[in-house]
Amino acid sequence: MKLPLNLSCASLLVLALAAPVAWAKLPPPPAPPEAKAKAAEAAARTAWSGKVDAFKLCQAQDRVAAKYRASAAAAGKPVPAAPATPPCADPGPFAFTPPAEAKPIEASGAHSPATTAASPPSTVQPAATTNPTPKAQ
Repeated sequence: MKLPLNLSCASLLVLALAAPVAWAKLPPPPAPPEAKAKAAEAAARTAWSGKVDAFKLCQAQDRVAAKYRASAAAAGKPVPAAPATPPCADPGPFAFTPPAEAKPIEASGAHSPATTAASPPSTVQPAATTNPTPKAQ
């Protein structure tokens, strides 16, 4: 059976427009554990690098302030007292400890109650006696 030309063109057009929508809904593949560990190490290294940069900046600022005070004192200018600032904190060498493996929810006990219930959650007392409301005057 031969289809009319306009019906076959219309069906091809619908398929061509629907195909990208079907492909766009596919989830990305899960990341392997090695990739997650590498990303965590890269994040830790970036944070450490920022701390090193802040340490070097602090040292440079201290050197500039010391040179300014020395040149001002040598020129006979009054040198104001140095403001109290925290000392530069050395971040030390980079050390990365990978995070411990997280237990699955079933093994962690997160979904289980802490203890077994000893009494029912409801009482036989009416709500008016447990939560009295003050009378409006």
